[in-house]
Amino acid sequence: MEIDNDPAYQQMINGELYLESPILQQRRRDVRTKLMQYNQIADNDDRNTKMKSLLRSAGNRFFVEPTFEFSYGVNIRIGNHFYANHGVTLCDEGLITIGNDCKFGPKVGLYTPAHPLDPTVRRTEAERTAPITIGNDVWIGGSAVILPGVTLGNNVIVGAGAVVTHSFPDNVIVVGNPARVLKQNAPQS
Repeated sequence: MEIDNDPAYQQMINGELYLESPILQQRRRDVRTKLMQYNQIADNDDRNTKMKSLLRSAGNRFFVEPTFEFSYGVNIRIGNHFYANHGVTLCDEGLITIGNDCKFGPKVGLYTPAHPLDPTVRRTEAERTAPITIGNDVWIGGSAVILPGVTLGNNVIVGAGAVVTHSFPDNVIVVGNPARVLKQNAPQS
Protein backbone atom coordinates (compact mmCIF):
# COMPACT_ATOMS: atom_id res chain seq x y z
CA MET A 1 0.00 0.00 0.00
CA GLU A 2 1.17 3.50 -0.80
CA ILE A 3 0.48 4.56 2.78
CA ASP A 4 3.14 2.13 4.13
CA ASN A 5 5.88 4.19 2.43
CA ASP A 6 4.69 7.54 3.79
CA PRO A 7 7.11 8.96 6.42
CA ALA A 8 4.21 10.58 8.33
CA TYR A 9 2.45 7.21 8.45
CA GLN A 10 5.56 5.57 9.86
CA GLN A 11 5.85 8.30 12.52
CA MET A 12 2.17 7.87 13.32
CA ILE A 13 2.27 4.11 13.92
CA ASN A 14 5.61 4.37 15.76
CA GLY A 15 4.06 6.71 18.35
CA GLU A 16 6.17 9.70 17.32
CA LEU A 17 4.83 13.23 16.93
CA TYR A 18 3.53 13.57 13.39
CA LEU A 19 1.52 15.87 11.18
CA GLU A 20 -1.04 14.44 8.78
CA SER A 21 0.46 14.16 5.29
CA PRO A 22 -1.41 14.42 1.97
CA ILE A 23 -1.27 10.61 1.69
CA LEU A 24 -2.85 10.21 5.15
CA GLN A 25 -5.48 12.84 4.36
CA GLN A 26 -6.41 11.07 1.13
CA ARG A 27 -6.68 7.68 2.86
CA ARG A 28 -9.01 9.18 5.51
CA ARG A 29 -11.20 10.79 2.81
CA ASP A 30 -11.37 7.54 0.83
CA VAL A 31 -12.21 5.50 3.94
CA ARG A 32 -14.81 8.05 5.12
CA THR A 33 -16.56 7.91 1.73
CA LYS A 34 -16.59 4.10 1.68
CA LEU A 35 -17.79 3.87 5.29
CA MET A 36 -20.73 6.17 4.51
CA GLN A 37 -21.68 3.83 1.64
CA TYR A 38 -20.99 0.52 3.39
CA ASN A 39 -22.85 1.44 6.59
CA GLN A 40 -26.00 1.90 4.47
CA ILE A 41 -25.93 -1.67 3.10
CA ALA A 42 -28.77 -3.73 4.59
CA ASP A 43 -27.45 -7.12 3.44
CA ASN A 44 -25.20 -8.39 6.25
CA ASP A 45 -22.89 -10.49 4.08
CA ASP A 46 -22.33 -7.72 1.54
CA ARG A 47 -21.78 -5.04 4.22
CA ASN A 48 -19.36 -7.15 6.23
CA THR A 49 -17.36 -8.29 3.21
CA LYS A 50 -16.87 -4.67 2.13
CA MET A 51 -16.02 -3.49 5.67
CA LYS A 52 -13.49 -6.27 6.07
CA SER A 53 -11.78 -5.24 2.81
CA LEU A 54 -10.85 -1.87 4.35
CA LEU A 55 -8.95 -3.43 7.28
CA ARG A 56 -5.31 -4.57 7.39
CA SER A 57 -6.59 -8.04 8.29
CA ALA A 58 -9.65 -9.75 9.76
CA GLY A 59 -10.31 -13.43 10.31
CA ASN A 60 -13.36 -15.52 9.53
CA ARG A 61 -16.77 -14.92 11.11
CA PHE A 62 -16.37 -11.14 11.04
CA PHE A 63 -19.66 -9.34 11.70
CA VAL A 64 -20.26 -5.64 12.36
CA GLU A 65 -23.55 -3.83 12.70
CA PRO A 66 -23.91 -0.36 11.21
CA THR A 67 -22.49 2.03 11.99
CA PHE A 68 -18.93 0.79 12.22
CA GLU A 69 -16.40 3.62 12.02
CA PHE A 70 -12.62 3.93 11.87
CA SER A 71 -10.00 6.39 10.67
CA TYR A 72 -7.73 4.45 8.31
CA GLY A 73 -8.52 0.74 8.56
CA VAL A 74 -4.96 -0.23 7.64
CA ASN A 75 -3.95 -0.12 11.32
CA ILE A 76 -6.60 -2.64 12.43
CA ARG A 77 -5.94 -6.36 12.78
CA ILE A 78 -8.83 -8.54 13.98
CA GLY A 79 -8.79 -12.27 14.69
CA ASN A 80 -11.48 -14.87 14.05
CA HIS A 81 -15.07 -14.63 15.27
CA PHE A 82 -15.47 -10.89 15.87
CA TYR A 83 -18.77 -9.13 16.55
CA ALA A 84 -19.34 -5.37 16.92
CA ASN A 85 -22.77 -4.02 17.79
CA HIS A 86 -24.13 -0.67 16.53
CA GLY A 87 -22.08 2.50 16.73
CA VAL A 88 -18.58 1.07 17.35
CA THR A 89 -15.70 3.49 16.67
CA LEU A 90 -12.04 2.49 16.30
CA CYS A 91 -9.74 5.53 16.06
CA ASP A 92 -6.88 3.65 14.46
CA GLU A 93 -4.29 6.34 14.06
CA GLY A 94 -2.18 3.89 16.08
CA LEU A 95 -2.21 0.12 15.75
CA ILE A 96 -5.24 -1.78 17.03
CA THR A 97 -4.94 -5.54 17.45
CA ILE A 98 -8.01 -7.54 18.47
CA GLY A 99 -7.75 -11.27 19.22
CA ASN A 100 -10.08 -14.16 18.48
CA ASP A 101 -13.62 -14.53 19.80
CA CYS A 102 -14.15 -10.89 20.81
CA LYS A 103 -17.46 -9.11 21.15
CA PHE A 104 -18.07 -5.35 21.43
CA GLY A 105 -21.33 -3.88 22.70
CA PRO A 106 -22.98 -0.82 21.15
CA LYS A 107 -21.08 2.47 21.12
CA VAL A 108 -17.74 0.98 22.19
CA GLY A 109 -14.77 3.22 21.41
CA LEU A 110 -11.09 2.35 21.02
CA TYR A 111 -9.00 5.51 20.80
CA THR A 112 -5.28 5.40 19.92
CA PRO A 113 -4.55 9.15 19.48
CA ALA A 114 -2.62 10.54 22.44
CA HIS A 115 -2.84 14.29 22.00
CA PRO A 116 0.02 16.31 23.50
CA LEU A 117 -0.59 17.71 26.96
CA ASP A 118 1.43 20.87 26.23
CA PRO A 119 -0.95 23.41 24.60
CA THR A 120 1.82 24.93 22.48
CA VAL A 121 2.48 21.54 20.89
CA ARG A 122 -1.28 20.86 20.52
CA ARG A 123 -1.66 24.13 18.58
CA THR A 124 0.73 22.78 15.93
CA GLU A 125 -1.82 19.99 15.25
CA ALA A 126 0.92 17.42 15.83
CA GLU A 127 -0.17 14.35 17.70
CA ARG A 128 1.14 10.93 18.62
CA THR A 129 -0.44 7.56 19.12
CA ALA A 130 -0.20 4.55 21.41
CA PRO A 131 -1.37 1.10 20.31
CA ILE A 132 -4.30 -0.82 21.76
CA THR A 133 -4.13 -4.60 22.08
CA ILE A 134 -7.13 -6.74 22.96
CA GLY A 135 -6.57 -10.42 23.82
CA ASN A 136 -8.72 -13.43 22.95
CA ASP A 137 -12.22 -14.02 24.36
CA VAL A 138 -12.74 -10.39 25.40
CA TRP A 139 -16.20 -8.90 25.82
CA ILE A 140 -16.46 -5.12 25.98
CA GLY A 141 -19.80 -3.79 27.22
CA GLY A 142 -21.78 -0.98 25.63
CA SER A 143 -20.38 2.55 25.69
CA ALA A 144 -17.05 1.43 27.16
CA VAL A 145 -13.97 3.39 26.09
CA ILE A 146 -10.45 1.98 25.74
CA LEU A 147 -7.74 4.67 25.80
CA PRO A 148 -4.33 4.82 24.06
CA GLY A 149 -1.66 2.36 25.14
CA VAL A 150 -4.02 -0.13 26.81
CA THR A 151 -3.53 -3.89 26.58
CA LEU A 152 -6.30 -6.20 27.76
CA GLY A 153 -5.36 -9.82 28.42
CA ASN A 154 -7.34 -12.89 27.47
CA ASN A 155 -10.81 -13.56 28.90
CA VAL A 156 -11.35 -9.97 30.08
CA ILE A 157 -14.83 -8.52 30.49
CA VAL A 158 -15.17 -4.74 30.44
CA GLY A 159 -18.38 -3.50 32.02
CA ALA A 160 -20.71 -1.16 30.18
CA GLY A 161 -19.66 2.47 30.41
CA ALA A 162 -16.17 1.72 31.73
CA VAL A 163 -13.28 4.00 30.83
CA VAL A 164 -10.16 1.86 30.57
CA THR A 165 -7.13 4.05 31.21
CA HIS A 166 -4.50 1.35 31.80
CA SER A 167 -3.78 -2.29 30.99
CA PHE A 168 -5.29 -5.35 32.69
CA PRO A 169 -4.13 -9.00 32.84
CA ASP A 170 -6.01 -12.15 31.85
CA ASN A 171 -9.20 -13.32 33.54
CA VAL A 172 -10.56 -10.15 35.13
CA ILE A 173 -13.81 -8.21 35.05
CA VAL A 174 -13.22 -4.45 35.02
CA VAL A 175 -15.77 -1.70 35.61
CA GLY A 176 -15.97 2.01 36.35
CA ASN A 177 -14.29 5.30 35.49
CA PRO A 178 -11.40 4.87 35.64
CA ALA A 179 -11.79 1.12 35.23
CA ARG A 180 -10.71 -1.09 38.10
CA VAL A 181 -10.89 -4.83 38.74
CA LEU A 182 -14.30 -5.84 40.06
CA LYS A 183 -13.36 -9.50 40.41
CA GLN A 184 -11.46 -12.36 38.84
CA ASN A 185 -13.13 -13.97 35.87
CA ALA A 186 -13.24 -17.76 35.59
CA PRO A 187 -10.21 -18.91 33.56
CA GLN A 188 -10.86 -20.18 30.07
CA SER A 189 -11.37 -23.90 29.70
